[in-house]
Amino acid sequence: MHEELENFERNHVRDLVESPPNCRPIGTKWVFKNKRGEDGMVVRNKARLVARGFKLQQMDVKYAFLNGVHRGGGICETTSGFESAKFPDRVYKLRKALYGLKQAPRAWYARLKSFLLKSGFVMGSVDKTLFLLSCDGDTMIVQIYVDDIIFGGSSHALVSSFLERMSEGI
Repeated sequence: MHEELENFERNHVRDLVESPPNCRPIGTKWVFKNKRGEDGMVVRNKARLVARGFKLQQMDVKYAFLNGVHRGGGICETTSGFESAKFPDRVYKLRKALYGLKQAPRAWYARLKSFLLKSGFVMGSVDKTLFLLSCDGDTMIVQIYVDDIIFGGSSHALVSSFLERMSEGI
């Protein structure tokens, strides 16, 4: 806990102020987790101060980079052993990004960002991988890290709606 609070201070996360009138502060709570090594033994204890009432979830988007549109019409060779029997000398023109291309993470992020903005989210002004949605007094937060998404909201319905839209495809 001390390390988490020290990071709050070092990163100027918050200021201690008087509560503004007619303000309902966001509740917080400590969440503790044991980090285990390969042998299953606890190697570190972690503590996070989180907003109470938010149901946090994590999603690893499978084949995320294959969802990013590749601009520039890249050409790649066929995979050894998987050449076309009918056209063995042909190559592939890329329509989507492939893993390993420098543009792949950027293309995936652009597609996800577009989806979130069209869905009513607002992109963070400092952190461009943080997106917020306010709906009928409820809040939803989405944080992107490459092909991992951490998200949560103050309403189960809001989170369920987000999951449904994500499963329908971006």
